[in-house]
Amino acid sequence: MARIALVTYDPRPEPSKDADFPVLLSALREAGVEADGVFWDDADVDWAAYDLVVIRSTWDYSWRADEFAAWTRKVEAVTRLANPADVVRWNADKRYLGELAAAGVPTVPTRYVAPGEPAGLPEGGEYVIKPASGAGARYAARYTPDGHGTAVRHLARMHAEGLTAMVQPYVRGIDAGGERALQFFGGRLLHASRKRAVLAPGTAFDADKVAHPGLEPWTPSPAELAVAERALAAVPDAPELLYARVDLVDGDDGEPRVMELELVEPNLFLFLHPQSLPHVVAGIRTAAAAAAATVAPAQAAAPAPDGARNPGAVNP
Repeated sequence: MARIALVTYDPRPEPSKDADFPVLLSALREAGVEADGVFWDDADVDWAAYDLVVIRSTWDYSWRADEFAAWTRKVEAVTRLANPADVVRWNADKRYLGELAAAGVPTVPTRYVAPGEPAGLPEGGEYVIKPASGAGARYAARYTPDGHGTAVRHLARMHAEGLTAMVQPYVRGIDAGGERALQFFGGRLLHASRKRAVLAPGTAFDADKVAHPGLEPWTPSPAELAVAERALAAVPDAPELLYARVDLVDGDDGEPRVMELELVEPNLFLFLHPQSLPHVVAGIRTAAAAAAATVAPAQAAAPAPDGARNPGAVNP
């Protein structure tokens, strides 16, 4: 039997925000899969004891980027990691949007401002500033030209923390059509969702924000599906991805553009799409079986003693 680790974060002292994690873990076990829930930064976990390690909700990785990148290398050196470490490291820096644009994928226009570089903020129209490595709208804010002074202080704060900033025009299509998230699993469209705009005018960049306001099921249009598939095809080396989420908004021309491509730890929104749970379980089982088939016979025949394999297991 393949052994699987579902990887999450340690939210203490707060409760975990991943409502899907215990549901997925339970469904895998009910399907006869030997699965454990573990924290990615638990030094006591023996990653080599698993045939497949699936990143699920490592939602503190973006402000521990170097540590997380080192963890992906460590895990992939001893077992199969989903998604692959090279993909995770590439996707953790949103400068990938420039690569997608260069490959002809419709994207939201983006300029990057690294520490030490001049701000060069827009003089007209609304715009957004957010970090090139970030999640959950952390350090993101929306500005008008009247807010120039606050925007400059925002950049200074991020640069002081070593963060590269992204400057994008505020896409008005979000106000009308929202932001659509197309979720893929095992290489196929799993489901899609739509949410309202996250950034309200005047909200401070360091304020807590609701990451998925007004979330609802969505049926993607052929144009949306085509753009999402173009974005996934442009991922370097076209790797085998277990999971992916493509976030789309409408540009000024009304056509879908990529706002973000999430290949690290996207929320699956299974609470909104419970019918997708069996497909996710099947996809993980298939990936785990393929990974287990490549394990060296000696390693596969030598399981760790009971109690020694997963001392850091999370069991909701």
